[in-house]
Amino acid sequence: MVEAGAKPQAFAEKQIYRVVINAPIETVWNTLVKTDEALPFFFGAHCKTTGERLAPGQPYAMRTPNGKFTSVVGKVLEFSPPNRYSHTLQFTLHDDPACVVSYELKEVTEGTEFSLITENVPVGTKMEKSMAQGTDFILKNIKSVAETGKATFSSQLMLGMMSLMTPLMPKQCRSENWPLEN
Repeated sequence: MVEAGAKPQAFAEKQIYRVVINAPIETVWNTLVKTDEALPFFFGAHCKTTGERLAPGQPYAMRTPNGKFTSVVGKVLEFSPPNRYSHTLQFTLHDDPACVVSYELKEVTEGTEFSLITENVPVGTKMEKSMAQGTDFILKNIKSVAETGKATFSSQLMLGMMSLMTPLMPKQCRSENWPLEN
């Protein structure tokens, strides 16, 4: 319901970001869905879930390596190895509503076409700005990790700086505020 005089929330059209990764589709898929180590392309976060692996209907949280802070929460919508993974996404730092993020992988001559698709991102929000800035980082680094086993050098430097800043994260991002529940 929209309050009188308030503008209804507008949502961005579907955005599709692509990169071709010189690696087999299984390598790219396994890199994307790891839940047992930090994911440099997701800003050094660990993907945590309630099951042994990601599955439709399960909640997930992107947490700092020490588990004390959570940056993103959501629910898995689709998990179809090795071609499609879709989930809701809400930043814990912002009060914006959740959007939908999907990853589509397709075998091509050069390796794997990796598509990151965003839908229903609220227009004019901090989420929209964060997502626009983060997609390039994600694409460059999943490509680098799948092809070489490590993030780009500039990203490694940035991730090192981010780990030093972890103690300064706002209280609202503490993991106890974002429990994983089915």
